[in-house]
Amino acid sequence: MTLDELAALKGMLVANPFDFTIPAAEVRAQFNGAVATFPVNESFAFKETKIGGVPGLWMDAPGSPNVLMYVHGGAMLVGTAEVYRGLSGNLAAAAGINHFSIDYRLAPEHQYPAALDDVMSAYKGLLTDGYQAENIVVAGDSAGGGLVLALLLALKATGAPQPAAAVVLSPWADLTHSGETMSTMADKDVSLTKAGLESGASQYAGSHPLTDPLISPVFGDLGGVAPMLIEVGTTEILYSDATRVRDNARAGGTDVTFSDWEDMPHDWSLFSFMLSEGRDMIDEVGSWIKGKLA
Repeated sequence: MTLDELAALKGMLVANPFDFTIPAAEVRAQFNGAVATFPVNESFAFKETKIGGVPGLWMDAPGSPNVLMYVHGGAMLVGTAEVYRGLSGNLAAAAGINHFSIDYRLAPEHQYPAALDDVMSAYKGLLTDGYQAENIVVAGDSAGGGLVLALLLALKATGAPQPAAAVVLSPWADLTHSGETMSTMADKDVSLTKAGLESGASQYAGSHPLTDPLISPVFGDLGGVAPMLIEVGTTEILYSDATRVRDNARAGGTDVTFSDWEDMPHDWSLFSFMLSEGRDMIDEVGSWIKGKLA
């Protein structure tokens, strides 16, 4: 990294904030429009498909028996498989495996449990299509990371097979926002605000309690779920979400690899086109996935 790279990214984020407290349709148009401009590797060939009845984007990795199922972020309000295809495609390519990024239903039009139902349906669809659980890696960033953790809890509760591994990037895992860094990092996080996350949480959860572990996985028992890799920046207001997920899972005997990155902003791998740490993190994730699938 050069300090110039990080300064440029933080400057861009400060100059172009996304306000999740405004109507979802408005912030959705702003966010999706901005992220859609991010460069995507020209060699990536995506095709629209449905698996388990859930729409998404598929990318082949010829010869690989494995697949990365990706769940995008966006505070449960914004984002699509299409606009996140640069990040999800980079991760799958780094791991050398097939790719399926899902378009789950968004709030407020579709409240809990719609998004989690879609994640579960896509995962079970991969099993139905012939992929073995030990050949599936589930991954997600931010809200998508929270949905991945909720999926692991739901699979555990029903006795369904866990995937080979799970990767969560800057996970939003506590929709009550009770972690200490929600306040201690408030003046350092250039991407997220507590007010914005509270807006997303209320629109997603509706009348359901935010302490439900399938809404806020930090309150669930993450022991005995798939091995997981947690990636988080030290200046994120969600840093406490990540550390509590780590501690919870390790206390239950789950294999957890925890990687925190000094001064990195929320979801920095989304900006790998301009930040070398984004590329480094993608490489780290790819190597970790290869190790779990070996």
